[in-house]
Amino acid sequence: MANKWFETVAVAQRRAKKHLPKSVYGALVAGAEAGLTIRDNVDAFSELGFAPHVAGLPATREMATSVMGQDISLPVVISPTGVQAVHPDGEVAVARAAAARGTAMGLSSFASKPVEQVAAANPKTFFQLYWVGTRDDMVARMERARAAGAVGIIVTLDWSFSFGRDWGSPKIPEKMTLEEMVRLAPEALSRPAWLYQWLRTGAIPDLTVPNLPVGGAPAPTFFGAYGQWAQTVPPSWEDVAWLREQWGGPFMLKGVTRIDDAKRAVDAGVTAISVSNHGGNNLDGTPATIRLLPDIARAVGDQVEVLLDGGVRRGGDVVKALALGARAVMIGRAYLWGLGANGQAGVENVLDLMRSGIDACLLGLGHSSISELSPDDLVIPAGFTRRLGG
Repeated sequence: MANKWFETVAVAQRRAKKHLPKSVYGALVAGAEAGLTIRDNVDAFSELGFAPHVAGLPATREMATSVMGQDISLPVVISPTGVQAVHPDGEVAVARAAAARGTAMGLSSFASKPVEQVAAANPKTFFQLYWVGTRDDMVARMERARAAGAVGIIVTLDWSFSFGRDWGSPKIPEKMTLEEMVRLAPEALSRPAWLYQWLRTGAIPDLTVPNLPVGGAPAPTFFGAYGQWAQTVPPSWEDVAWLREQWGGPFMLKGVTRIDDAKRAVDAGVTAISVSNHGGNNLDGTPATIRLLPDIARAVGDQVEVLLDGGVRRGGDVVKALALGARAVMIGRAYLWGLGANGQAGVENVLDLMRSGIDACLLGLGHSSISELSPDDLVIPAGFTRRLGG
C-alpha cells in the first residue's frame, strides 16, 4: 500500500482534490465573490518573516496551553465547519483525531454528526451555535449540548449571507434523491476510492443537520436550516449577553474583526473571541485576520482569550499568530483536506505537521515555550496591519 502520509497541508489539499468528487472539493474551497478575502487570509502570512538566532537554542520546547478552561497539548483547535460529507465518519473522525493529539474540537450546529457522538469521541468539545430560530430553540440546543458533555459554546455571528463566486459554486442537492444520485453518478464514479468508502458503510451523504432540530423534530436539510437561519432576525449585543448568561460557562464569540466589536464582546461577558472572517465566506474584501489581530489583541487581550481563525496552513503560521497576540489558532480547511485525503489519520497528520512546524520555529527563534513569543520574533513590513473600528 502506498504511503498515505503527507508532508505539508498543500500536499493534503492536492490529494483531497484527487480523492473527492469535484462538487465536494469545491464546497471545501468555498470563498465568496472574487475571493479577495480567502486569498488574503493565506497570503498575508507570507508577508511576515522570522528573526532567528543561531546559538544558545533550547533543547526542549513547550507548546501546551489552555483555551476556555481546556488544557491542550498545542495551540491549535479544530474550528467548527458545516456538513462534512468528505468522509463517512465526518466530525467523529475529526474529534477522534483531535483527542488523539490532545486538542479541542469545535463542532458546528450544521455538522453531519450529532453532538452526542462527537462529545463521546472527544471530551474537549465546544459546541458552536448560530443565532437561528427562537430564544427557546437556542436554549434547547445548548442544553442538549451540555447534556452530551460539551464543555464550551462558540457563537458564530460573522455571516452576511454573501453568495456568488467568480469561479462558480458547486451544485449541492438539498436531498440525495434518486434523481440527484443519477445526476451525481458520473462524479462519484470518477472517484472510486471515495465512493467505496461510502458504499462499505451502507450509507450515502444525507445532507441533514442533526444538531439543529428541537423537541424531537426531524433533522432539517442543510439548505432548510440555512433558510431558517437567513430568516431569523440578527441578534443584538443584549442578545449575546443573554445567550452567554443562559450557558453560564466558557463562551466564545467567533467572527470579530473590529476593535469596537471586541470591546463590546468583553462587555457582554464572553470568555474568548475568535478574530475571524468566516474563512473568506463573508463580505469579500474583509482584510486577512492576521492583519487585524495585533490591534485587537492589544485592545482586549488582557481581558479575554484571543484566538485567530483564517488562513493557517502550517506551524509557522501558528507561531506568527501567537507572536502577534493570539492565545491559539483555529484551523478549518487544513483539517478538512486532511480528512478528505486520509480520514482520521489525515487529520492527525495535519495536527502533527502543525506541531512539528511550531517546534521548529521555537527552536530557530530561541524560545523554550510559546509563552515567550513576541512581535520581536517577526519581521513585520510597514503597513502590514489593518485597524478597524478603533
